Amino acid sequence: MSTLPPPLLEFDQITQRFPGVVALDGVSFDVRAGELHAICGENGAGKSTLMKILSGVYTEPEGQLRVRGVATRFHGTRDAEAAGIAIIHQELNLVDDLSIAANLFLGRELTRWGLLDERRMHAAAREKLRELDCDLDPRTLVRSLRIGDQQLVEIAKTLLLDAEVLIMDEPTSALTESEVARLYRVIAELRRRGKTILYISHKMDEVFALADRITVLRDGRRIQTLNRSETSPAEITRLMVGREIDPSATRPTQSPGSVVLEVDRLSLPWPGHARAWRLKEISLSLRTGEIVGIAGLMGAGRTELLECLFGANDQPFQGELRLHGRPVVFNHPQEAVDAGIALVTEDRKRLGLFSRMDVGENITLCQLADLRGPARMIRKAKERRTAGETVSRLGVKTASVDAAITGLSGGNQQKCILGRWLLTEPEVLLLDDPTRGVDVGAKAELYALIRDLCTQGLAVLVTSSELPELLTLCDRILVLREGQLTAEFSRETATEHAILQAAV
Repeated sequence: MSTLPPPLLEFDQITQRFPGVVALDGVSFDVRAGELHAICGENGAGKSTLMKILSGVYTEPEGQLRVRGVATRFHGTRDAEAAGIAIIHQELNLVDDLSIAANLFLGRELTRWGLLDERRMHAAAREKLRELDCDLDPRTLVRSLRIGDQQLVEIAKTLLLDAEVLIMDEPTSALTESEVARLYRVIAELRRRGKTILYISHKMDEVFALADRITVLRDGRRIQTLNRSETSPAEITRLMVGREIDPSATRPTQSPGSVVLEVDRLSLPWPGHARAWRLKEISLSLRTGEIVGIAGLMGAGRTELLECLFGANDQPFQGELRLHGRPVVFNHPQEAVDAGIALVTEDRKRLGLFSRMDVGENITLCQLADLRGPARMIRKAKERRTAGETVSRLGVKTASVDAAITGLSGGNQQKCILGRWLLTEPEVLLLDDPTRGVDVGAKAELYALIRDLCTQGLAVLVTSSELPELLTLCDRILVLREGQLTAEFSRETATEHAILQAAV
């Protein structure tokens, strides 16, 4: 007699069509009550689409969804929440100009005598944040938070629902190691309470640390569902991509060229903060054909350093920047672009994409002056041709350059942003955590592209929250701790242990 718990959720021949695309094609599998079920697949495999059906975002799929054995069709997210299902979206879904507490209770505000009961909401918000070992003030505006803290607010928002099924879509994509460990403790407590968790992640170490079973999707189809104990990360990766890949392969060693960028004793003030400086006395150099990595924990100053180099810092900094030995001062990002510097930002959704523009318009955005005709009108044929050449060169998977940018997977969106900046023909490329939320297959493609660009003479300065990524890509790795440069490693001397020791 079987001792397995009954299925809580059953997906039966689920199909989801969009114009020109079949995002899901006859997907069938079940999820047992109380298990942590991992959903793996490349970006574009259909993972997030399936979870949006389960959470009531997409309401007209073909096939049948059964909850506790009962055929169910959600007509909106409130229906899913009423059925005990909550989701943490991969892309942050917060209102920047509201406080943490207001975001947590958005649409479910607590009132007293017809007025908002802010005291009660602040107390409840503080309690949920405390469950995440998070000491953020509930009155803080979300726009002032870094990505990692915003992700914790997203998690706290779903905990308030006390849902029976919790969907976590790339929940650790912007978290530090300590924050990931904290999330693991929260997950363990949720499972102790009997919660069912659907967990989407590209990180095999997370999947194999947490999951009971693993379902692999590829190109909108279910490939296989396996018990964690009966498979391996290599097998899951092979099933995901349908081919053997080695994303950890390093690029051939090559001799870098001349120094293109120098940073001399750069310091960035931090008014009103006890530390006084976001960055303090940073000096570094970057050569043509070289990839230099910036490692450090969240808050170490990685993003702030790249923003200073791109003229996007909100405070004037001290120190000197030199391009080809000549001092430069950038008061605006356009000045940096004109000088041959490009920046791919950390936050793709808020700072990289223009959601109301299509794929082609997102790619050509920095080239509009070159696309104007005699009457200063954009020549659409040339714009589409330019965008099409970039799509082809970078291998962007899209129905056409006229498709909505929001319909692309995270990896393909990132290729579009990278393509936008490559059209400016930069000498220095700044990459801020460029593969956040990108699957293993797309990562391998981005790594190959970055290596190829360096072979052509581009100088790359890259930050990453994943040390294996820096070890894979970089010729040298610099380590920041609390805004100060604490170590520099060559490819031969860099190890995860040594970098972490310098970072903490």
